[in-house]
Amino acid sequence: MSIERVTSTLFNMTERDDLGKLITELAVVNGRVTLSSGGEADFYVDLRRITLHHAAAPLVGRVMLDLVADWEFDVVGGLTLGADPVATAMLHAAAVRGRAVDACVVRKAEKVHGLQRRIEGPDVAGRRVLVVEDTSTTGKSAMAAVEALRQAGAEVVGVAVIVDRGAGDVVRSAGLNYRSAFSLADLDLAV
Repeated sequence: MSIERVTSTLFNMTERDDLGKLITELAVVNGRVTLSSGGEADFYVDLRRITLHHAAAPLVGRVMLDLVADWEFDVVGGLTLGADPVATAMLHAAAVRGRAVDACVVRKAEKVHGLQRRIEGPDVAGRRVLVVEDTSTTGKSAMAAVEALRQAGAEVVGVAVIVDRGAGDVVRSAGLNYRSAFSLADLDLAV
């Protein structure tokens, strides 16, 4: 392994470590909560406190790009609202690296006014799209985005999330690649 590769790997691990620390410090809320899946948990990982934070959002973009560096995609996006800041952070991080990556927003339902689009942003038909989420427990939001993107003519290359709460098996069973930057164990959170 070359010195350049070792340095790059160490630098990226430091950014991942920094992001993990910010998640633990800013986003983990202790107390009984009901998750969007309907399940209950003794803590909540409020990743909007990260994806919309001045120091954490740039790290999100870089860490997520590094996570899927070996996947080929032209567009990144997912179901609004959790995916929107993740996709935007990745778009900006890619631009800094000289890579052209567009972002899209997948609405929960088609608009009934204006252009009546379900997918906002550049057209995704015929393009390779990476579906992203801030966190996923059941995979339902990610799979809803996958279905909408496929209906719009996109080729979905996989799903990537910042924190996995257990959706990996569901996404993989649908024949898709799945990666997360962090598991609950990585963040020292009991399941």
